[in-house]
Amino acid sequence: MDLTIFTLASARSGTLYLKHLFQHNLKDCVCRHEPFFDWGNPTLFGPAIYDAHAGRWDRIRTRLAAKRAYIDRLPGRVYLESSHAFLKSAYVAALEFFPEMGLVHLVRDPLKVAKSEAYRETWRRRVHAPFHFYTGDDHRHHFCWSLTGNEEIFQGFDLERLSLFQRYLIQWIEIENRAMQFLDRHHLHSRCFTLQSPGDLNDAVTIQALFDFFGLATLHSRPILRGRKNRSLGRITRITPEDQRECEEVLERMPAGYLEVFRREPYVRYYWNPSFHRLALPKRAGEQPSAKVSASAGVGQLPASKEKGC
Repeated sequence: MDLTIFTLASARSGTLYLKHLFQHNLKDCVCRHEPFFDWGNPTLFGPAIYDAHAGRWDRIRTRLAAKRAYIDRLPGRVYLESSHAFLKSAYVAALEFFPEMGLVHLVRDPLKVAKSEAYRETWRRRVHAPFHFYTGDDHRHHFCWSLTGNEEIFQGFDLERLSLFQRYLIQWIEIENRAMQFLDRHHLHSRCFTLQSPGDLNDAVTIQALFDFFGLATLHSRPILRGRKNRSLGRITRITPEDQRECEEVLERMPAGYLEVFRREPYVRYYWNPSFHRLALPKRAGEQPSAKVSASAGVGQLPASKEKGC
């Protein structure tokens, strides 16, 4: 493969539809979404997320080495894996195995992400879905697609008192901090294209710009916008006043360092709701920026974004 593309994203952000856009529009491109039963292509969900949290990076490297070997056996020039696992596990060692990687950053309204993720987990627990949970070193049952809840960002909260919606909102904030830290630390802004979900995913001009950004050969003169959108059947994600109240409660208690990221690109372009809009407003004269960002990643103040695409 000449190019391997991963996604910087939370769940419920359009990753499955992105896979179909690549599949329907590109030449010499092999696409995967969330490999679970793809023989030889290891998943980076479940225990891999716990391994990343616990610092067992050797296990992550073993999975990534197997994934690299699997991809190298595939036909085609480009491989896309549109999984939201990357920033939950793979990011800790991915560049060692995929130095040529490209990245697509999918950003969706955090309240809608949290509401949708909470609904999906609740539904799976209700039907006792198999293979969706595993037991961590902490002897707790963890949902395969989520962070463990033991990460530094959760330490200032009582997990037992948080609603599932609030836990996923905190997770979204952590994921976006990891996205910016990963791009900054490894100087990867020039390899990353940002899409606002769902709007940009349904805009042919933007999708063509995405393909052009990576120099990908297309099958059609204009992108065909079709593919499965992983909607929850019979349900529309609506944000209620109670959701807004729970969001405010989280933001009021969130250490300021985790919120600093929303003063920069691409987040300042998005006006999801009054809470996050307020965070993106210019600072008052004389206000000093916070030097701390996510303690779980151990980096200082983030510089401004270098590329229009990210």
